[in-house]
Amino acid sequence: MKTHASLLIGCASLEFVLAVSSLSAETIDQTQLPVAQPERPVYTEADVRNVKAPARFEVTAPKEAPNVIIVLIDDLGFGATSTFGGPIATPTLDRLAKGGLKYNNFHTTALCSPTRTALKSGRNHHTCNMGFITEMATGIPGATGEIPNAVAPLAEMLRLNGYSTGAFGKWHETASWEVSVSGPFDRWPTRQGFDKFYGFIGGETNQWAPYLYNGVAPVELPDDPNYHFMADMTEKSIAWMKHQKAMTPEKPFFVYFAPGATHAPHHVPQDWIAKWKGKFDQGWDKIREETLARQIELGVVPKGTQLASKPAAIADWEKLSADEKRLFTAQVETFAGYLDYTDHHIGQVVQAVEDIGQLDNTLIFYIAGDNGSSAEGGMNGMFNEYTYFNGVQEKVEDMLKRIDQWGGPATYPHMAAGWAVAFNTPFMWTKQVASNFGGTRNGMVAHWPKGIIGKGELRSQFSHVIDVAPTILEAAGLPEPKVVNGTPQIPMEGTSLFPTFKAADAEDRHKTQYFEIAGNRAIYHDGWLAGVVHKAPWERLPSRALDADLWELYDVRNDFSCSKDLAS
Repeated sequence: MKTHASLLIGCASLEFVLAVSSLSAETIDQTQLPVAQPERPVYTEADVRNVKAPARFEVTAPKEAPNVIIVLIDDLGFGATSTFGGPIATPTLDRLAKGGLKYNNFHTTALCSPTRTALKSGRNHHTCNMGFITEMATGIPGATGEIPNAVAPLAEMLRLNGYSTGAFGKWHETASWEVSVSGPFDRWPTRQGFDKFYGFIGGETNQWAPYLYNGVAPVELPDDPNYHFMADMTEKSIAWMKHQKAMTPEKPFFVYFAPGATHAPHHVPQDWIAKWKGKFDQGWDKIREETLARQIELGVVPKGTQLASKPAAIADWEKLSADEKRLFTAQVETFAGYLDYTDHHIGQVVQAVEDIGQLDNTLIFYIAGDNGSSAEGGMNGMFNEYTYFNGVQEKVEDMLKRIDQWGGPATYPHMAAGWAVAFNTPFMWTKQVASNFGGTRNGMVAHWPKGIIGKGELRSQFSHVIDVAPTILEAAGLPEPKVVNGTPQIPMEGTSLFPTFKAADAEDRHKTQYFEIAGNRAIYHDGWLAGVVHKAPWERLPSRALDADLWELYDVRNDFSCSKDLAS
C-alpha cells in the first residue's frame, strides 16, 4: 500500500509538470532575470484523482510585443546609400525609410567590435571591455575584449522574457583566445542570449568560402560553385523565422542580421559589379559634390551645408594617372555591387516577414554602417587585404594585372581610401577616427507600422548605438533588468528613442556622448563637439605624441559637416 501511495504521489507530480497554462510577463517581476519559478507545491493527498494541478509556469512576452530585427551593415559611411543621398542604390533601405523614420544624427563608435557590443548591450564600449577590436585586446580594464557579466546583452533580456532569438552573419565580439574547440563559450552568441547562431565569429571572412559556425559547431560548406555567404545567411535567417512562427506563432522573435558586407574582402558576383560599370568615372571629388547636392535636396543635411576638407593624404582625382583611375574605378564598382547585392538580400528578409503576415508588428532597425566607410585600403587599395595587416603597400601596376578578377574568389580586395572619404560625405574622416563624424555618423532607419506614427519623416535628435537596446525594451513593454543570471547589472547608458516614434519634435534626450578609438577621441555635449585626430587609419603609428594632439571645436548645430574649425 505504501508503494502504491508513492506511485500516486509521483503521478500527481507528473501532472504538475504537464499542466498547460502560462503566466504573462505582464504579471511578474522582470527586473531580475530569469524570473524566479514559483515555490513547488507539496501534496498530502495520496490519490491523484483528487489532486488539481497548479498552472504551468512559463514566461511569455507582453501581449502585442513586436518582433524585432536589427540589420547592421559593416564599414558603410553616411554618404553611400541612396537613402541618405549617396550614389549607390539601396532600394530596401529606401522602402523602409518611406514607410518609417530616417535618422540623420545617429552615431556609432567608429569601429566594428566596439559598436556591436555597445549596440547589443545599451552601454558604452569601454563599459563592455571593448575599447578596440577583439584581436587587439589588452589587459587594461575597458579594453580586455571580454564582455563582463554585468552588461548582459539585449538578446538575453528578450530571451528570458519569452522571445525567440537568432543571430546571423558577423559576430566579432568574442576574444580571439576564446575562439577554439575548448572555448570557453560564455561569450559566443549562444551564451550571449541567442537561441540560434549561424555565421562567422571574427571580424571578416571570405564570402566565397567562409569559415562558419552553426552554434558552436563548424559548418561544412555545400559543393556549389556559385555559393556566396550573403545568400546563405539570408536563406538561413528566413527559414529560422518561418519555422519559429509556424511552431510558436504567439511568440515574438528577435533577429540580429549582420552581413559581412561591406567590410573587405569585397566579394560579389560579377553581374552585380557590371551594373555599376562607368558610374564612378567622374572620381571621388565629383562624387562628393554630387552626393552633397542630393543630401541637401533630400533634406538629410541642412541647406547651406559645406563639404568638409579631405584629409591631406587623399589625392585630387584629376591629378591621378590613367592607370590609377582605371584601377580605382574598378575597385569602387565592386564595392557598389557588393552593397547593392547586400541590400537586395536584406529585401528578401523583409519580404519574408511580410509574407508570413508579421511586417506590421515588426520593429526593424536598419543601421547603414557600424562605423564610417573604411580607409584601411590605403592610398592604392588592395588585391589582398591582408597586406594591410602586415604593413605591405601594394603597387598599382601589380594590381592592374588582376583587375579582371576583382571581387571574385581569387581576390581578397579592398578599395582606395579616397572612396571611403567620398562615401562619408559630407564629413572629412573615416572608420577608426572617433573624433569626427566621418567615422561615427551613420544613416539609420526605423520601421514599425504598428508603432511608428510618422511615415517617411526625418528625425534629427542626437542618438547613438547605445540607444537602440533601451528603445527595444520600451517598445516591447519590458523594464530594464537590475539582475541577470545572478549578476547585478551596470545600468544602460543609452536613452530610448521611443518618443521619436511618436513625435518629430520629441526632446533631444541624449545630451552627452564620448568617443574614443586608439587615441582618436572626442566629446559631444548639447550641440558641440570637441575632438582630436591622433592617428589616420592608413598610418601604422601616430606622427606625434599623445600630449601634442591638437583639439578642434565645432558647433554642430550650425555646422553639420564639422567643416569649420572654431579653435583655429
